[in-house]
Amino acid sequence: MKHLKPREAYEFLQKHPQAVLIDCRSETEYLFVGHPLGSHNVAWNDGPDWGINPHFVGQVAKVASMDRPVVVICRSGQRSVAAGLELEKNGFSEVYNVLEGFEGPLDERHHRGELGGWRKEGLPWKQT
Repeated sequence: MKHLKPREAYEFLQKHPQAVLIDCRSETEYLFVGHPLGSHNVAWNDGPDWGINPHFVGQVAKVASMDRPVVVICRSGQRSVAAGLELEKNGFSEVYNVLEGFEGPLDERHHRGELGGWRKEGLPWKQT
């Protein structure tokens, strides 16, 4: 798996229109916190028990065939690593993780969105 900073991921997606952006956060995060434009929400884990989605790979395969580049983003760039490794383990050949994720790391006040991430970089996103 390769790792890209948010702006690098955005530029990669622009240069490779066949690539698919998978937002692996929960449906609630995707809808209410916001999400990158053009992303597809396939939760890696979700409530109420926050267990790993046993259908994750199959759901991603419905959106992106195994031979297309897949860029995976989450809140801070950690869940997307686990999700990306699972995709690779199951035959996806070109997987990229977005470092810092959508909201970036925690700051000294334990808030996100100030130190990095897709949204902080001013990349295209929307809130549903």
